[in-house]
Amino acid sequence: MGHSQKRSKTIHLHQLRKAFAIKPLAVGIASIMLTACGSDRDQSKIYVSPEDCQQDNPEATGQCLAAYESAIEEHNRTAPRFDRQSDCEYEFGSDRCQYVQSSSGSFFMPFMAGYMVSQLLQPRPYYSQPLYTSFSPYSPFRSRWVTSNGYVFDGDIRRRSYNAPSSVFEKKPTVSRTIKRGGFGSSVRAKSSWGSSSSKSKGWGS
Repeated sequence: MGHSQKRSKTIHLHQLRKAFAIKPLAVGIASIMLTACGSDRDQSKIYVSPEDCQQDNPEATGQCLAAYESAIEEHNRTAPRFDRQSDCEYEFGSDRCQYVQSSSGSFFMPFMAGYMVSQLLQPRPYYSQPLYTSFSPYSPFRSRWVTSNGYVFDGDIRRRSYNAPSSVFEKKPTVSRTIKRGGFGSSVRAKSSWGSSSSKSKGWGS
């Protein structure tokens, strides 16, 4: 692993901790069920750092770190992108967005607030996906977990265990363009139920 790659992962871990700790969690835990179509579900856990995962699974230190790194890669590839910081913060909240400069251009994207892991301790391969949340008063997913393509989990972000459908972990299209203010929130509102055949495969920039 090169020095720049190690440094990048260290920065991402620092940003993840900072992003999640910006504001206190204000809403209490509710009794929640993840609504989904179909029965192909597996118990999935949400973590906010590799250490969080390792504390829950001390026998799976390597898997926890690998799942986090996999989520970071997906975050960099599939997170929604905005031309302006104000548009990103309108969706995700003040100080919740990072400036990114890449070979394809510069843009703003939300910090990854956590990641969902499934089958971590199973002999078959585990699955990992980045998750986001918002502290914006204008957001339909304020204080809730949401995936990079707009699927939102019912309930408060203190909820860390779900019987998530396998569609949560399906490969999402690589983002190739930016979106406008309110575009991500509109997608969240449109995806009010899991397993929608009309929106399941869509992603930003596809």
